[in-house]
Amino acid sequence: MGFNAEAGSNGEPCGAPRDPRLFTWEEVQQRSGREQRWLVINRKVYDITQFCRRHPGGSRVISHYAGQDATDPFMAFHIDKVLVRKYMNSLLIGELAPDEPSIEPAKNASLSMEFRELRTVVEKMGLMKPNRLFFFGILFHILLLDLAAWLTIWYFGTSLIPYLTTAVLLCTVQAQAGWLQHDFGHLSVFSKSRWNHLVHKFVIGHLKGAPASWWNHLHFQHHAKPNCIRKDPDVNMHPLFFTLGKKLSVELGVQKKKYMPYNHQHKYFFLIGPPALIPIYFQWYIFYFAIQRKQWVDLAWMLTFYIRLYFTYVPFLGLQGLVGLFLLVRFLESNWFVWVTQMNHIPMTVYYDQNKDWLSTQLQATCNVHQSLFNDWFSGHLNFQIEHHLFPTMPRHNYMKVAPLVKSLCTKYGIEYQSKPLLTAFADIVHSLKESGELWLNAYLHK
Repeated sequence: MGFNAEAGSNGEPCGAPRDPRLFTWEEVQQRSGREQRWLVINRKVYDITQFCRRHPGGSRVISHYAGQDATDPFMAFHIDKVLVRKYMNSLLIGELAPDEPSIEPAKNASLSMEFRELRTVVEKMGLMKPNRLFFFGILFHILLLDLAAWLTIWYFGTSLIPYLTTAVLLCTVQAQAGWLQHDFGHLSVFSKSRWNHLVHKFVIGHLKGAPASWWNHLHFQHHAKPNCIRKDPDVNMHPLFFTLGKKLSVELGVQKKKYMPYNHQHKYFFLIGPPALIPIYFQWYIFYFAIQRKQWVDLAWMLTFYIRLYFTYVPFLGLQGLVGLFLLVRFLESNWFVWVTQMNHIPMTVYYDQNKDWLSTQLQATCNVHQSLFNDWFSGHLNFQIEHHLFPTMPRHNYMKVAPLVKSLCTKYGIEYQSKPLLTAFADIVHSLKESGELWLNAYLHK
């Protein structure tokens, strides 16, 4: 989002009219198109039609809530309320009429209110406060691995075993730096947004060679509406390469659409999924994104990564050898990245935006992987995907502490809280693709 109502001395929002315009939920819901976009935060109605283009988090993430209640995502995404309030007052056009409920009529009001109470409890417990020593330790171990990779080539030479050892170490650096930039991107480390943004650019730009703006543009949309077709870019592979979700697979089959042999997608996933995403797609697209959107600062950070690689490895490997090492590292990293990031989402519900309450929206699209020291490290604590999606700015070392509270609330309202072993989670990606492909084929042939 990017705005909040700041209360004045009389309890009214500063800058709000003395007699604010009153609206119904129906009126708000009608303003969800391109010509007019309204949303509600804490019963206040805001017109974001023009502002969405200037929204620091990107126009799409805020537009995904046009015509809806954005209170919970607003609370979830922002840490610096003083900065956010700068944008609020000029957007305020009124509030919900007194006889209108605070929660959208189609949503579970009691569940929504209990989740908001849970967030208050979590904040009072101090679970939104980071242990910066933890994140310093993560950064330090990444830098040590990076140094070890170079020392391996420098000391042992460029024969096969040192070469492959260096590749594995650099792959680990890239994966772990990916999880760390995720922390800074979600504003989980510092209390001020600007410090998170600055270090984010260093980690994703200098340590990984990618633009922070590209990550922000895609990832916040994913969090706002996970697994929602046309709103979550992470499922844009449907239907061009894969058919995802039970309902959408049947829908595609009934429409007689066939862009790929989807009944074999669980097989070709191993060819065009994990091995290819980063080295073949991401590697060129990140440069295109930075240049096309004129993100020159991000591009400069990216170039420092490639310059550093050149001067540290070309003296030992030559330019051709460095290119080969780089592509091998990206290939290994791609496998690591895809399996970890997809294990929590692909097997879950993939469908159109149903505008459910925040808890239900996240739980139907996410699942966890069992906790262990290895799983925590290997996935950057994204094995606690449920807790991360409910509280995206929470420091990852606190996910384990909030998990029992989330489980209890899910049990109370009969919401399934899924957690599974790591290898089972990997296998479920393939099983879900196979099931979706079979549903598509049956509908394609018989409906």
